[in-house]
Amino acid sequence: MSASVGIVLVSHSAELASGLRLLVEQIGSDTVPLAIAGGTDDGRIGTSYDLVLAAIRSVDRGAGVVVLPDLGSAVLTARTVLEDHPRPDVLIVDAPFVEGAVAAVVTAASGADLKTVSTAAKEARNVHKL
Repeated sequence: MSASVGIVLVSHSAELASGLRLLVEQIGSDTVPLAIAGGTDDGRIGTSYDLVLAAIRSVDRGAGVVVLPDLGSAVLTARTVLEDHPRPDVLIVDAPFVEGAVAAVVTAASGADLKTVSTAAKEARNVHKL
């Protein structure tokens, strides 16, 4: 089997990122490289450039990486990391954090390529809950 697309969850809160990781690990598969970058380097609310960069590097298996930030400065931090370390196979995706992460992990677990995983995360925005 070929390498899976890696997924990085970027959040202001380490607890939020960890909780979402637990959820998607249950739904997805242990074959999907998954990392979180939650909170600051010293555990406060915020985001960390170094944690985002390390998370991207930790899930890169050669099939690409989808980065899913929650909001605000998590988006800005992820964008800064990708601007400083540009690669065509690492994408920041504008998607709902929870639904996008679930869609991305499930799709990546199926062996889909980077574009398909990215699209699945984006399209999670259009799924109605009620």
